[in-house]
Amino acid sequence: MRIGELARATGTTARALRHYEQAGLISSERASNGYRIYDERTVTQVRNIRYLLSAGLVLDDVRVFLPCLDGDVSAAPPSAKGLQVARERLAVLNERIATQTEARDRLEAALREGTGDGHRPPLVA
Repeated sequence: MRIGELARATGTTARALRHYEQAGLISSERASNGYRIYDERTVTQVRNIRYLLSAGLVLDDVRVFLPCLDGDVSAAPPSAKGLQVARERLAVLNERIATQTEARDRLEAALREGTGDGHRPPLVA
């Protein structure tokens, strides 16, 4: 199947598919006209990639799951390496959330202190 067909079958974009291929997560053959040709198993692989990304992983994390992208990643028991990657990603996300929460709290405090009523920011335009 060509890239547009794969994009429709997986609910993604051709651009995302090219990105996954560049990252080494999926592969294609080239037709004589230069078009990318994917086999049917790539549909499952892309759906699994999208599942892992929606769970909060990034493309580098997904590489750990390459051996099992042809199966049902969501139903398979997690491997030790998969759990380690997930825990590391969770720690990164928790740190980002904490940093953003601190920034929000500082901004809220500045707004309260600057106006006394919290309705106007203490900013000069």
